Amino acid sequence: MPPAGAAQAGAALLTVLLLVAVMGALLVAVLDDIRFGLRRTGNAQALAQAQWYALGSEELARARIRQLDRGDGRTTLEGGWNGRPFVFPIDGGAMRIRLDDASACFNLNSVVEGAVGQWSRREAGVQQYLALLRALGIAPAQATAMADALVDWIDSDQLPSAAGAEDAAYAGRWPGYRTSGALLAEVSELRAIAGHDAAAYARLRPHVCAQPDSALSPLNPNTLEPDDAPMLAMISSNALDAAAARRVIAARPGGGWPDVTAFAQALAVPLPDHALQQLRLRTRYFALRTEVDYDGAEVVLSALLDADTAGPVRLVARRWTHDE
Repeated sequence: MPPAGAAQAGAALLTVLLLVAVMGALLVAVLDDIRFGLRRTGNAQALAQAQWYALGSEELARARIRQLDRGDGRTTLEGGWNGRPFVFPIDGGAMRIRLDDASACFNLNSVVEGAVGQWSRREAGVQQYLALLRALGIAPAQATAMADALVDWIDSDQLPSAAGAEDAAYAGRWPGYRTSGALLAEVSELRAIAGHDAAAYARLRPHVCAQPDSALSPLNPNTLEPDDAPMLAMISSNALDAAAARRVIAARPGGGWPDVTAFAQALAVPLPDHALQQLRLRTRYFALRTEVDYDGAEVVLSALLDADTAGPVRLVARRWTHDE
């Protein structure tokens, strides 16, 4: 049997070894926390910097919009800006910016008129929505149901249209919900509205928008692309089919039509008065999309800019995600 002193020394040594092991484990844990904390801090800083770069792109967009002002009250495709991505190198990454004419679309909110809390059906807007749906090949019965349901979603009453749907129709779904009773803020709201199934939404999405008012869609014929042919079919109440509309766009003069009268003559079909009043040779709404890749952080910004003549280019909406 070892002497008592040796046993005590062995126990002390074992205690020291255990303490060293525990302290080593604690030190590893502390170093891991420090390392992960530094990584999180670095990621947060990179994300914040990427967002600042994205916000800076709004000023670049405003400058580009001001450059598009030709001085004659017209906005044309001169310079190849519409839908064309521009890549800017930045320290630690790159920024990709795209500016689009955001008025080459049907304003979903134009199916109503009035004011907040007093929205009611606007027949001219409904007929244009139906014309667009027909131009996109959607069956007449479904198109009527979609138009009526859109009106009922926005209007301020609870009286369903002939083929529409008010609160009672949505309350029975799971989960249940109610109609908005307000203008659409996002096109993606269509997914919640009766009749707008996934197939119809996919067809509609490139040709519709949710502008911040209920005005009939202001259409600039000088910025239309061939893919925008359904818009001409819509504004002509389907007197032009998609093929004829593409031919009109292809025959546009190099510098754009000089005035609305010249464009109306090129259409060769009569337009109702409200459609003629919708034609604008100066674009008001622009869509900005910015993608920033900075030091491993990725940011997407989508914004709607208003270039109304009343003042400077104004931010209408901003989202930190893709425009759905």
